Amino acid sequence: MRRTIAILGSLLLASCSAMASDRERARDMFRELDTNGDRKLEFSEIEAARARLFDRLDVNRNGVLDPQEIQAAVESAKSAKGAGAGMQLADLQQRKAMMDRNGDGKISRDEFASFIPDRLIKADADGDQALSLEELRSLRR
Repeated sequence: MRRTIAILGSLLLASCSAMASDRERARDMFRELDTNGDRKLEFSEIEAARARLFDRLDVNRNGVLDPQEIQAAVESAKSAKGAGAGMQLADLQQRKAMMDRNGDGKISRDEFASFIPDRLIKADADGDQALSLEELRSLRR
């Protein structure tokens, strides 16, 4: 579980720096997320992966991410993969307000899953709501 959180967290929450630092892991992650095998990560595939990540993070299964669950995920990622992975998940703490669309102070599964980080949206150069391999490579630069 720790490995899954760290890998998914690096792509789904923030900067995708794992793509630059660990090509093998990045390829495996890409294959896992590209469920239709079209060699693109569609935003819908990213949303589905984010929903799976939410299910792992929502330890008490109450349908929202509590501050304690977020902190536990950050600590788990730090111990599993070092500070870099923890920083990726720590980004979740900074993005809570952007994800909380209804302003209730909680992040629901839908809010979490449907949130596509700005950096991924900007990388979608052709606007097709999918990230090609070339667009993903641009994240490394």
